[in-house]
Amino acid sequence: QVQVVESGGGWVQAGGSLRLSCAASGRTFRNYAMGWFRQAPGKEREFVSAIRWSGSYSYYADSGKGRFTISGDNAKNTVYLQMNSLKPEDTAVYYCAVRTTFAPLGSSYYSNEYGYDYWGQGTQVTVSS
Repeated sequence: QVQVVESGGGWVQAGGSLRLSCAASGRTFRNYAMGWFRQAPGKEREFVSAIRWSGSYSYYADSGKGRFTISGDNAKNTVYLQMNSLKPEDTAVYYCAVRTTFAPLGSSYYSNEYGYDYWGQGTQVTVSS
């Protein structure tokens, strides 16, 4: 069993910053990539960002480009999401996910939630105007 645990969510005013953390642990597993997704009330879950460890490629949804930065440590199975200049529309539950299978380069692979095998329970981010 693999456990994925997010932390760092909270309440912040518009324009503020938050740093989300995620750690995966448990039985031995191949960690090929880690990603962040979010789900706002009444909406579908959507891609936020991902990092492919091989080559350290990172991917971002248009909504977060220039404001969000993904980083992490493959050896420690940890990933972070630094979110700056937060907007009320960033309010959502943020989920961390682990991909254990190979995929070529290209955002279409890493932005697809069905490519991820293990998920955390989510952490709430609330941005007030």
